[in-house]
Amino acid sequence: MSLRPIHNLRGATHAKRLTFLAKWISFVLLCFASCASPRPEEQPQTDASEGTEKEATSDAAPQPSLFRRENLVAWAVVPFDAKNRTPSQRAAMLKRLGFTKFAYDWRESHVPDFEDEIQALKNAGIRYLAFWNTHDSILKLFTQYQLSPQIWWYSQSPSGSQQQRIEQAAKDLVPIVKAAGEIGSTVGLYNHLDWGGEPENMVAVVRRVREYYKLSNIGIVYNFHHGHGHIQDFASALALMKPYLLCVNLNGMNDNAEPKILTLGKGKHERTMIQQLRESGFRGSIGIIAHQETRDAEVVLRENLEG
Repeated sequence: MSLRPIHNLRGATHAKRLTFLAKWISFVLLCFASCASPRPEEQPQTDASEGTEKEATSDAAPQPSLFRRENLVAWAVVPFDAKNRTPSQRAAMLKRLGFTKFAYDWRESHVPDFEDEIQALKNAGIRYLAFWNTHDSILKLFTQYQLSPQIWWYSQSPSGSQQQRIEQAAKDLVPIVKAAGEIGSTVGLYNHLDWGGEPENMVAVVRRVREYYKLSNIGIVYNFHHGHGHIQDFASALALMKPYLLCVNLNGMNDNAEPKILTLGKGKHERTMIQQLRESGFRGSIGIIAHQETRDAEVVLRENLEG
C-alpha cells in the first residue's frame, strides 16, 4: 500500500479521511510491532530447572549418569581400613578420591569419634548420607548439628509363618522408624542374608510398616555383596524393590560368593547387574565399598572406582 502524507487529504470526504487514517495507523502499529519483536534466534531460552518445559522440537535432554561421581557414596570404610585413619584423615582421603557422600559404619571403639566425624566431613564438604544401626549419642548429635542422615538398619529374620514373620519384623522396626522420623531421617532396611535379606520379604516388611503403621520414612538399601543368591533373578528383584530403593552398594559378583568381597570389574556377573540397574530407571545413590580390613581403604576404594 502506498502512503500519502496526511496533509494531502484535505479534499477527501470525511468518511474517506477516517478510513484512510485507520489504515495508516494500523500500518504504523504493524511496523512498530515487527521491529520490536526479537528475531527467532533472539528468543529467550527456557530452562527445565526453572520448571518450564521447552517446546518438544527435539529429543529430551538425557538424564545425568547414575554413576556420576557426585552420586557415589563411600561405604564400609571405617572398620575396614588397615591404616585406621582418624576422622580428619578419612575425610581428607574421601575428598582426594572425589567422594561427596559418605555412609558411616562403626564399631564400639568408634563411639568417642562420632562428633569428630561429623565435623571432619562438614569441613571437607562431604555429605553425611547414612549411619549404620543407631546409638543414643548419635541421635542427639544429629539433632545438635541439624543433620538427617538415613539410618541403615539390617533386616531381621524372625521365626513363624510368613505372615507372622512379616508382622514381627515390621513391629520391631516401628520404634526405630519413629525415632528416625523425629529428626527427619529415613530408615533404610539393609539386606543382610537369611529370610530378612530376601527382596520379596524386605518389600513386604516395608509395605507393612508404611500401610499398617502409617510410617512413610522407610525404604530399602540393597547390597550386592549380600545378594549372591539373587544374581540370576536380579532384574525381577530390582523391579520389586525399586519403589522403595534408597541406595545400591556395588561389589564384584561371582557364583557362590567365591569370593564374597571382590573388586568391581573382576567378577563374572556385576557388569550385567549394573546394566540392569542402569536400565531400571533407579535414581538413588550408588555405594562404593572398601570392606577389606587388611588393606588400605583408599587403595580399595580407588580400585572399585576404576573397576
